Amino acid sequence: MAQVASIGVRKLIDILSGPEGLQPALAGLANDMGVEPSAVAAAIVAGQNVAAEVLEKSAGAGYPSMQVYCERVVNSLREKFRTFSGKARMVVEARVSQDRIEGIEAKLQLYVDAATQVLDGNRGDWGQGMFYTGGYEVSYSPVRHGGRNFLQTAKVVFEIDISK
Repeated sequence: MAQVASIGVRKLIDILSGPEGLQPALAGLANDMGVEPSAVAAAIVAGQNVAAEVLEKSAGAGYPSMQVYCERVVNSLREKFRTFSGKARMVVEARVSQDRIEGIEAKLQLYVDAATQVLDGNRGDWGQGMFYTGGYEVSYSPVRHGGRNFLQTAKVVFEIDISK
């Protein structure tokens, strides 16, 4: 089952980092909001489930960032004679940090909107037995100390169907 999770994470990173991924979505959203696209920093996309505090102490976190990981894998064996047929719960965690509290939530929402826009554009077959039907849930955490003084995170959680 671990292989299912790692394959899903790699595919999601490829989608977010690809030519129709986060960067064009961020540029389009910034343009729609009247913000200079160059003012929107490129998000660092990494495949790891690490708390922001731990990442800052160990490797020196860069912001904004998108952490991609698999939260849960369920092999429900819906299809007979398959080794794996179930779901994987994937998470894209957006993290934004800045020195002032003003505007941090709006900035985080921009990155979340870009991630959900990319997901909306990639419904369907992801290859290797993975299929994304659409739908997601977004949860925002409160602003706290961390990063460049203030840090806020949001999680975009969704499921992909997997059959191997």
